Amino acid sequence: MTDAVGPWLIVGLGNPGQEYAANRHNVGFMVADLLAERMRSKFKAHKARAQVVEGRIGAPGPSNRRVIVAKPMSFMNLSGGPVTALRDFYKVPVERIVAVHDELDIDYGALRLKLGGGDNGHNGLKSMTKSLGPDYHRVRFGIGRPPGRMQVADFVLKDFSSAERKELDYFVDRAADAVESLVVDGLERAQSTYNS
Repeated sequence: MTDAVGPWLIVGLGNPGQEYAANRHNVGFMVADLLAERMRSKFKAHKARAQVVEGRIGAPGPSNRRVIVAKPMSFMNLSGGPVTALRDFYKVPVERIVAVHDELDIDYGALRLKLGGGDNGHNGLKSMTKSLGPDYHRVRFGIGRPPGRMQVADFVLKDFSSAERKELDYFVDRAADAVESLVVDGLERAQSTYNS
C-alpha cells in the first residue's frame, strides 16, 4: 500500500462553532465529519488552525489512498490561510486538494464535481483561490436559491429546513461517496456517476 504520489487533502468548508453547525453553509463540515467517521478516526487540532483526520480510503490494495480530511477553524471567508498551511505541512500539490462546499446555483441535494473554476461569490472558495490559485477540485453540494426576497447571506447561515433535513443524511452520504470516488477513481469516473 504505497502512495508514490503522496496524500490528498480534502477540505470541508464551514464556520466553526455550535451556532453554525446545522447551517446550509456548513454542509462541507458535515461531509468531512462523515468521512472521518468512515475512517473510524477523530478530528485533532492542527497548528494550521484546522481540525484534521489522517487515514485511508478505498479498498485495500493499489486503489487505497492516503487522505487528510480537514475543517478550517477560521471563519469561512478566511479558509485560504489554514488550507495553505496544511498544503505546505503535508506537501500536497494543489491538484490533489478537494474543497467540499455548499452551492447556491444547484438544486438542493444535487452534486457537481469539477476541477478549477471561479468562486461564484462563495467566500470560502474566494479565500482558497486567493491563496492557492483556482486549480483545485470542488465537490459542490447544491443548496438551491433563497426563497422570495431573502438575502443570500441570511439563507446560507440558516439551518436546513425540516423538509430538507428529511433527506440531508442521504445527500451528505452521497457527497462523501463522491469525494471517495474522486480520490480513488479519478475525476471523470466520479463525474459520470455523481454529477446529477
